[in-house]
Amino acid sequence: MNRTALLYAAMAAVLLAVGLLQSWQLALTIFNLCVISAVMSLGVNVQWGVAGMFNVGTMGSAAVGGLAVVLVSAPPVGAAWEAGGTGLLAAGAVLLGTAVAVSVLWRRLSGLPVTRGLAVTVTAIAGILVAQGWFLPATAAIEAVDAASAGYLGGLGLPVALSWGVGGLLAALVAWPIGRLTAGLRSDYLAVATFGISEIILAVLRNEEWLARGVKNVTGLPRPVPYEADLQSAPWAQQIADWLGWPLRDTASVLVKLAYAAWFLAVLLAIWWALERLARAPWGRMMRAIRDNEEAARAMGKDVARRHLQAFVLGSAIVGIGGAMLVTLDGQFTAGSYQPLRFTFLIWVMVIIGGSGNHRGAIFGGFLIWFVWVQAETAGLWLAATGAALLSPENPLRLALEQGPAQLRYVVMGLILVLVMRFAPRGLIPEATPEAPK
Repeated sequence: MNRTALLYAAMAAVLLAVGLLQSWQLALTIFNLCVISAVMSLGVNVQWGVAGMFNVGTMGSAAVGGLAVVLVSAPPVGAAWEAGGTGLLAAGAVLLGTAVAVSVLWRRLSGLPVTRGLAVTVTAIAGILVAQGWFLPATAAIEAVDAASAGYLGGLGLPVALSWGVGGLLAALVAWPIGRLTAGLRSDYLAVATFGISEIILAVLRNEEWLARGVKNVTGLPRPVPYEADLQSAPWAQQIADWLGWPLRDTASVLVKLAYAAWFLAVLLAIWWALERLARAPWGRMMRAIRDNEEAARAMGKDVARRHLQAFVLGSAIVGIGGAMLVTLDGQFTAGSYQPLRFTFLIWVMVIIGGSGNHRGAIFGGFLIWFVWVQAETAGLWLAATGAALLSPENPLRLALEQGPAQLRYVVMGLILVLVMRFAPRGLIPEATPEAPK
């Protein structure tokens, strides 16, 4: 049995142990979050492991994907549309017309750079000012509609599973202009630029309440699986509970989490299968050649900037799908929850630990790191309780043990990163090369 199979078998055994020793609800919750983390890890792996692009703007892509769940699946707020929908559509039409006018002027006046710059600037500013005349009153009217529970337009009320694909598409659409601006930057400049742009995206989501309630959060989003209360009244669920000897409430909770797991696992496997086929196609071989020696690829006539843009958009789309899945699992969109530690640092650690450039490694890294992140504090609490029981209440070491478990996850994460970088610098499941076959 090779290393990949052994590591995945060990991960499965650990998850089963959580179910047996703690609870199956917890084990399935961790599993679902691991699957979502693996999806996001695949997106970053496309950008870094395949294309060699140092993008730290994954928060923006995940947030845009989560926003898609609100826009697609939340029920529309009719009163908000009546109050400001017309003005908002008018502002959008003005901005679209301005963009078209700017594009036409840019092409028509290509031989007159000074005139072109002046005309484009004046047209853009005029369009923005005119659009604001419609936009500001409209958004103010929308946010004033039942601000305690609504204050936004809502969504289209469509099935939530559709929002996952829309989340990927929306993240790709946002990533395209960003990629056009930043894909040609060197790695360190690209990292700074993408991080700054992701913060701009998050600032918009937190402050534009008409879009997704800002920091007030959108709760009660629809789900692709039944509710626990509905399952408790289903005869077949009662039969399963009797067969297992579990309380009906626990059985319903496990069944719901299993349904989520089936949905999420299907998405993960579909993305992995598509990326594996792409990696074996000419596009994948070309991307690896560009990553390994960009100058040589450029000398051979390859359009490096275009290929980088493709990888950037594709990776952002995958992260957007993961972001939409996470919001669906939570049942709410919380713009204030997107932090660099969760949506940038941890995902990068997943890719690095799992094996940059290897999609199987990225998936394993997603499972391993999220599991450790969740369970490290639990393990710390057990160790602290065991150690404290051996010490007197006045002992300062006991006080330190009782206060330390919350920080143990950071220590464990750093220790794993250091050990893997020391003994497996290419990751636990490294990319296959002629020197290191599968």
